[in-house]
Amino acid sequence: MAASPTPRPNPPDSSGNPAAAALAGLQLPLPLAVAYSGGADSTVLLLAAAQRWPGQVHAIHVHHGLQEAADAFEEHCRAVCEQFGVPLHVRRVSARNAPGESPEDAARNARYHALARAARDAGLQAVLLGQHADDQVETLLLALSRGAGLPGLAAMPPVFQREGMVFVRPLLALPGRAIREWIAQQGIAAIDDPTNADTSFTRNRIRHLLLPALQEAFPQYRETFARSARHAAQAQELLEGVAAEDLARMGGIPAITALQMLPRARQGNVLRHWLRTAHASSASAAQLEELLDQVADCTTRGHRIRIKVGHGFVERQGERLHYVP
Repeated sequence: MAASPTPRPNPPDSSGNPAAAALAGLQLPLPLAVAYSGGADSTVLLLAAAQRWPGQVHAIHVHHGLQEAADAFEEHCRAVCEQFGVPLHVRRVSARNAPGESPEDAARNARYHALARAARDAGLQAVLLGQHADDQVETLLLALSRGAGLPGLAAMPPVFQREGMVFVRPLLALPGRAIREWIAQQGIAAIDDPTNADTSFTRNRIRHLLLPALQEAFPQYRETFARSARHAAQAQELLEGVAAEDLARMGGIPAITALQMLPRARQGNVLRHWLRTAHASSASAAQLEELLDQVADCTTRGHRIRIKVGHGFVERQGERLHYVP
């Protein structure tokens, strides 16, 4: 943990906090929480939120147990919250990845589950997240590296719900450099997680190798990439609406004859929507192509369909497709 000077007993003047402007126009349900890792991003967000909504802000720290310094991270967060008079809730999680799951995905899923549950248990109405403009670019580039479709290219939404809790990312237009510079100027202690320098993780390679090159070649890349992500999000929202209408006309369960009457791209769109919304599952590009081929070939009653998708199978049962876990 890289420690700057001991935190001050009172939050610094929020007029200089780069997160303050991002929160100024927000009308959010209160009380709320800040997901507080102890790093610079969540620290500026916590301080700005505590001054924006006095007495209405809590902090939630998720202890992942993935590195030796995790206990020290927790103690740091306790000290800062005590100094600034912010209630702190700590949740310990097991973030070990399952077979076929990346460590990053496992940690993220465990973190969101813990944040949502801690907020609900404390009677809080929303959780603020500290991801900023650089994080948004990293997410978009990571999606491109994986050949993602529109949902991935839309990157991180500013507002979303998960496990019944509202999550808000108010700093997505704020460059990470502005955050780091302000917190250093203020002499506020913040955690420097050593894993952020580990370039064995794809996101860290993007951060340390690609972003500096983008800054040199395209200084406005944060704004232009964010605009592309918004365009992708708008297009995805439109596709979701079309898929919901198509599926509703089929009675909520894909009907083979009705699917065959749609263009192939529209068939894929409704099947992805059905798998995600009805079964919390998703098909790989190869699985979806195979499923679409089988739907096209399904011209007789005896044509059998059984394709592995996610943790289950898509099967033909009569004239409809069903998902069997």
